[in-house]
Amino acid sequence: MKARQVELLCTLGPASLNDRVIHWLERTGTSLLRLNLSHTKVEDIERIVGFIKQRTSVPLCLDTEGAQVRTGPFADGKVIVRENRFLTAHARPVAGDQSAISLYPAYIVSKLEVGDFVSIDFNAVLSQVVEKRDEEVLLRVLNGGEIGQNKAVTVQRTIEMPPLTEKDIAAIAIGRRMGIRHFALSFAHRASDVDVIRSHAGSDATIISKIECLSGLRHLAAIAERSQAILIDRGDLSREVPIEQIPAIQKMIISQAKAHGAKAYVATNLLESMTSAPTPTRAEVNDIYNTLADGADGLVLAAETAIGQYPVNCARMVAKVAQQFLRNANNGGRPIRVRPSSLTPGVEPHGGRLVCQAVGLAEIRDIKHLPSIMVADEELTDVEQIARGTFSPLRGFMEKACLESVLEEKRLPGGPIWTMPVLLAVPKETATRYAKGDRILLSTQGGSPHSVLDVSETYEFQPDRLARKWFGTDSSEHPGVARVRARGGHFLAGHVTLVQPLQLPCRRFDLTPSQLRTVFAHKGWNRVVAFHGRNLVHRGHEMIQLEALERTYADGLLINPIVGHTKRGDFLPHLILDGYQAMLDYGIYPAGKVVLSSFITYPRFAGPREAVFTALCRKNMGCSHIIVGRDHSGVGDFYGANAGRELFDELGDIGIEPIFFDAVGYDTQSERYVDLSACRTASPISGTEIRRALKAGEALPNWMMRSEVQDVVRAELMMKHALFQE
Repeated sequence: MKARQVELLCTLGPASLNDRVIHWLERTGTSLLRLNLSHTKVEDIERIVGFIKQRTSVPLCLDTEGAQVRTGPFADGKVIVRENRFLTAHARPVAGDQSAISLYPAYIVSKLEVGDFVSIDFNAVLSQVVEKRDEEVLLRVLNGGEIGQNKAVTVQRTIEMPPLTEKDIAAIAIGRRMGIRHFALSFAHRASDVDVIRSHAGSDATIISKIECLSGLRHLAAIAERSQAILIDRGDLSREVPIEQIPAIQKMIISQAKAHGAKAYVATNLLESMTSAPTPTRAEVNDIYNTLADGADGLVLAAETAIGQYPVNCARMVAKVAQQFLRNANNGGRPIRVRPSSLTPGVEPHGGRLVCQAVGLAEIRDIKHLPSIMVADEELTDVEQIARGTFSPLRGFMEKACLESVLEEKRLPGGPIWTMPVLLAVPKETATRYAKGDRILLSTQGGSPHSVLDVSETYEFQPDRLARKWFGTDSSEHPGVARVRARGGHFLAGHVTLVQPLQLPCRRFDLTPSQLRTVFAHKGWNRVVAFHGRNLVHRGHEMIQLEALERTYADGLLINPIVGHTKRGDFLPHLILDGYQAMLDYGIYPAGKVVLSSFITYPRFAGPREAVFTALCRKNMGCSHIIVGRDHSGVGDFYGANAGRELFDELGDIGIEPIFFDAVGYDTQSERYVDLSACRTASPISGTEIRRALKAGEALPNWMMRSEVQDVVRAELMMKHALFQE
């Protein structure tokens, strides 16, 4: 099958006429935006078109009202009419109710004849004209139901109507003046209708003729000859032909349109369920795929993006199905590669795939007979994150050549960017006891089996050189340097296999990268902002988290604090998590926008290197963005305020986008949170002051920390629990 592109047309309406949705519709690959004139007042067109054009370069199409009949306004938006009752249809606008409605355009009332069948709102109500009066007709309701305002009305007799309304003609003129060159002709009946719209739209206009009635179907070939594209509106068409014939008619229209040089687009109910649900039905996905297999050049989202609850999710779903279709169509008949559903397309894991190296105790043969060494919890948490895929593409502790490459080149040998050494330092006598090919059981300090190391190399590396290259200093005041010196210069390298995770108190918030991706997929999130921290949540954190959501138009926020071994004086892990849980319990964060998950690791205090490393970990978790603070993962004055930004700039695109923030303060005059460097009257949100006040049991001002979080701390103090790492 010849390779082709699939176009995506998205209708704008109340759910999508905003910065965020327009931004993501463009990013998703929308080819054409559509404005439905049936639901747009002529006096609003210039304002709406200007709003759209200021926010996107995607071309806009004005979709005309055309030769169609619709209901007028209703007092309550909709009404239920009962069968065997009578209903008056007026030419003049009235506030519709159970006894009276109005029809648009007004002249259509005069064209109705006694005996005509009139179906309203996609055949929800069937009525018959039983009496004709001046500017109104009396309808007898033969099948009752609910009808809404501005809904389609079908007269089961051909009534001649002009192809454009006066409103259409005025709107086309406005559109031409504002640079619009795409116009859709609704209810195209014959080729001359195309000539009429082109006379108003201009010879250079792209005309999309909509086939949604029997007359248009009969004159399809001539209509296609004079149009750039044919749009199959399956909804309106199904009011005039049996619904069971729609699939075959769709295939026929696509074939004929393309035979006459016109593109073929398909609309109506592609993802109807997603107007109120974040994921589609299997039937809908199958419909999209088979519509593309029929040869459709483009797919049109209408209610899904105009009034639905998940407009961006709908566009992404169409894009994903289209990508899958094109991939299968161009694979030369090779078998389809099946992937786990949790690893949905989106942010690809670093290196291309998530590592998974965890087994049960029973799966390691002769585990009781393996030589064992006791390893500190920090290195054991490294094993866990390697085995779970957080450190992908790493599969174990680094060999010497890999370490040299990371220190000198900030990348794995011949591979992707990587800034953080991941090492297993051991005493000299341990290093000399083992060699390549040995298998060792790594145990906790309490002697419990944890993981298995398949040794690939033992080596030495001078600790002071390692510290200088890693941290940019050899000062003993730097905690990372002190740790390297304490560990010594002998190392074991090799792949690891997790057997039994550490028994830690904060596992209730623990989610692996694969599990997080499953959660994001279930929520319909494609763009996720990650927040990394090791402190109790305060108003500065809250401000930059919400600001990052707004700035990136992201779908959600992953709050992912460190809960492993941190430095003395840091808040205890359970307190950090309980503080965030209080924020969620009290509904302080936007509903449905936040996932809280612990990151079981420890701070290296490597400044810029660690900022990039933590970003890559969140990339493996499925995040598209990460918040990077003024001194992300630094300590004291060892790293400048912009060092992290400079390293991200040096490395370029790493597959996750950093969002930079400077120090945040609170301006009591404007009562806003601001960049401290830009506002001299702002008060800093001081971590030192927060720790001092909480330890003393003092209340902090609400602008510094929410009272709900302070209540968590007070509860700990009342139970005489510690707040900080000793």
